[in-house]
Amino acid sequence: MFRKLMIPAVVALVLALFTGNALALDPAVIYDLGGKFDKSFNQAAHMGAEKFSQETGIRYRDFEPTNESQYEQALRRFATKGSDLIVVVGFSFASALEKIAPEFPDTKFVIIDMVVTQPNVQSVVFKEHEGSFLVGMIAAMKTRTGKIGFVGGMDVPLIRKFALGYKEGAQYVNKDIRIFENMTGTTPAAWGDPIKAGELARSQFDRGADVVFTAAGGSGMGVLQAAADAKKFSIGVDSNQNYIHPGSVLTSMVKRVDLAVYQAMQDMRNGDWQPGLKVLGLAEGGVGYALDKYNEALITPEMKARVDQAKVDIISGKIMVTNYFDIMDR
Repeated sequence: MFRKLMIPAVVALVLALFTGNALALDPAVIYDLGGKFDKSFNQAAHMGAEKFSQETGIRYRDFEPTNESQYEQALRRFATKGSDLIVVVGFSFASALEKIAPEFPDTKFVIIDMVVTQPNVQSVVFKEHEGSFLVGMIAAMKTRTGKIGFVGGMDVPLIRKFALGYKEGAQYVNKDIRIFENMTGTTPAAWGDPIKAGELARSQFDRGADVVFTAAGGSGMGVLQAAADAKKFSIGVDSNQNYIHPGSVLTSMVKRVDLAVYQAMQDMRNGDWQPGLKVLGLAEGGVGYALDKYNEALITPEMKARVDQAKVDIISGKIMVTNYFDIMDR
């Protein structure tokens, strides 16, 4: 009888030993303005957390701020309640994280799109200029008018980084191409204004553009809709947005925020998490362009071959794409 009673206890102990670390993990995600279902930047982060949760069975907590004043409050609340890994999605969290991270030295933090130098913070940034170069090439090869456009969100250096890479990619194909450029605004509200973004895209179409790339978070939905209405092409960003308007979305510049969030949670679970800087570009699979059933008819084999060769050349250093931040530092 004693032996029969011991067997379940031993099994339970073994399971506890093997799963203890996983069960103890309590991750949290705080999204940027626009919400986790913006079909772009925030949603990519949400997808990464969801993938981790589905694979491991570990639940995570999350929060969708409605204004920047909630950033510090949300960070402190999750840290106080025992979240051992807190991911903040967006450069706007930098100042709040600089203040909160030292207050909770045993809590691990991850910030996307900004560098915060603290011993318990991992900063993940992307080489958006590399991915934007590739979709700039695609736009230049697809246009029939020799005119293309760019609609950014908040006018900040990060979005200028997208714009410059896009411009260089287009000019790599056609040095005489015309590129229109507009930003949705200068405050965080620029990420959630699809009406304004759509108006800017329509203005660019009226001036002759037939392909417009948007890097505007949730505002980008207005650009995609305007392109579909005008029977022109758009290029999505961050998440793969090809499915939103099949036949009109030429491609998407994919920024693997999902990969960054998923990997941070996995590393924490496995005991491999490290603070410091992580940079994800073409070589690391952190950026790229989306090709799937929704747009494969729009990208010819010749276009694909040329873009894929450029990808190889960027990774090898044969093609040097300008990082807007390097210009700022001069």
